[in-house]
Amino acid sequence: MTPTDPVQDLYRRENRRVFATLVRLLGDFDLAEDALQSAFLAAAQRWPRDGVPGNPVAWLVSAGRFRAIDALRRDRRMTPWSEAAEAAAEIPDGAMPPEDREAVEDDRLRLIFTCCHPSLSEEAAVALTLREICGLSTEAIARAFLVAPSTLAQRIVRAKSKIRDARIPYEVPETEALPARLGRVLRVVYLVFNEGHLAAQGSDLLRPDLTAEAIRLARLLAELIPDPEVLGLLALLLLQDSRRRARVTGAGDLVPLEAQDRTLWDREAIAEGTALVRRALGTRGFGSYALQAAIAALHAESPTPGATDWAEIAGLYDALLRIEPSPVIALNRAVAVAMRDGPDAGLALIEPLLAPGLLGGYHLAHAAKADLLRRAGRLGPARTSYEAALKLARQEPERRFLTARLAEIGG
Repeated sequence: MTPTDPVQDLYRRENRRVFATLVRLLGDFDLAEDALQSAFLAAAQRWPRDGVPGNPVAWLVSAGRFRAIDALRRDRRMTPWSEAAEAAAEIPDGAMPPEDREAVEDDRLRLIFTCCHPSLSEEAAVALTLREICGLSTEAIARAFLVAPSTLAQRIVRAKSKIRDARIPYEVPETEALPARLGRVLRVVYLVFNEGHLAAQGSDLLRPDLTAEAIRLARLLAELIPDPEVLGLLALLLLQDSRRRARVTGAGDLVPLEAQDRTLWDREAIAEGTALVRRALGTRGFGSYALQAAIAALHAESPTPGATDWAEIAGLYDALLRIEPSPVIALNRAVAVAMRDGPDAGLALIEPLLAPGLLGGYHLAHAAKADLLRRAGRLGPARTSYEAALKLARQEPERRFLTARLAEIGG
């Protein structure tokens, strides 16, 4: 495909939305992916000549659907998808193309719940969602999960086969079935946000398209299911994203929290996020997302780094660790304790986390240790830890930041 700029731009912004609707219409991931590519190829050929249609997303869905049907009709062999072709062909034209954006967005939510079906393993569900809904490459997801790309690809293929063979419907489940899938859906939405908030690799620290998509999905979920944890997740995403403009320089370099220009923080997002946190904490059903959002709210409301209420934050991490005893949360708690009680208190908590099988391969754990050693004036060990973090970091802004820290302490 040799797309014109409008087609290329639309592909970047909308291809996963068009894909989700095609999956619903065609009933198969691979068929929908082929239809998606055919539709954008047709757009690249026709739009420069005929102009961009008034509703380009609907045009692409319609083009993809008809090309899929034509392809299936040409293949008269009886395959499992002959049934899908017949079903797609029977859809009335007036009922199929989404005439408004809401219909397309609902399809993305349906697809998330499908990918997070309880019959799939959690690893498979997360991988499938990141690949098919967020459009991340198999290689990028494999790196995030520390597995070989071939292993990850097989995991995704098996998940798609299971959805197809079990005839799992593409729909948001009924109310009584929601709890079985909600926790997994929330985790996936949070992972999507995290990839946009702090990209696992590449030249850019941020991917605003992914953070915006995650917030949009969280809003949809909050409207559908006003559960305290859904509200907590939406609050957490809004509060973390409120710092986006202050987290990078014009050159794309990372700015640590303590050095950020707080006038650049999005006060409207902070107000909305804080209100959601209070609403979630006002119930008896809040969990880890609401607690994380409360920590983010304390940072957001602090006028200066020195005014941050680290005692309250450390206390919230204590509660969070009881609910979700993970090494990463233990690491964050260690940093909060260090800010409250001094670097040595934090270092004592971090050291056990670097044992094999825990966070020894996690660059942010080594970076946190390095920072506390630097604050404690132990520059030699700090250099060693910065070098360990640099060796593990895969993202260019983080690598530049760690390199700069090494230079500052004479590394």
